[in-house]
Amino acid sequence: MKTSTYWIGYFKANARQQRINWETKPQLTQAELTTILYSLQIWQLGETSEGVQLTNMAARHAIRTNDPDYLEATKLFIKEEQKHGNNLGRYLDAIGKPRIKNNLGDNMFRFIRHLNSNMEMLTLTVLVVESTAQIFYQALKDATNCTLLKEICTDILIDEAHHITFQTERLANVYCNKNAFSRVWRKKAYKYFFYATACVVWFAHSKLFKAGGNTFSGYLKKMRYKYIKTLETITGNAIAQFA
Repeated sequence: MKTSTYWIGYFKANARQQRINWETKPQLTQAELTTILYSLQIWQLGETSEGVQLTNMAARHAIRTNDPDYLEATKLFIKEEQKHGNNLGRYLDAIGKPRIKNNLGDNMFRFIRHLNSNMEMLTLTVLVVESTAQIFYQALKDATNCTLLKEICTDILIDEAHHITFQTERLANVYCNKNAFSRVWRKKAYKYFFYATACVVWFAHSKLFKAGGNTFSGYLKKMRYKYIKTLETITGNAIAQFA
């Protein structure tokens, strides 16, 4: 397990990376725009969270675990997520489409997220959403021939891979400190939550996923792989790996 100090260094170094050439003009066909716009606007909105709840929980968690650097690492993680929202918003501006301010699905997700009253559930939620995001942004990248959009998606995908590691390690740390009985029922709960969320995301954005070359069964296969790499690793091997 990497230290919070490591993650602070990583996030700061990654913030200096410039992977997008904003001099490139967006090139979308009308058919591509029709396919991607709805999902692009919703995910842009979702990436703009201020992260107040996560910051507050991280502050308490940092004190409880005697890991003061974790709070700064979390703030840098949130800042990187906000960069994604800003870049997607900048792209919407470039193609002359509005940044939406409100969406029922996004509102429901934010409501559920605010119901999470502990670090464990909030980290689990973020981890699952990050996992679906990897497939979403790859599909978005593959759904058009727009060079600028592809660069934006590539930048996000690079970030998300490390975000998943960051959240997986933290959830493993929390899980390992539960007693044996708690770990048994949590293993089932994590799995149900993971796949339920994955299905909700698919049905909300199936048009975009399909345009990016995914079928529902193929999407579930990809999510299964991500489950094995994250939650199954935690629940099956966390004690040996992270204790």
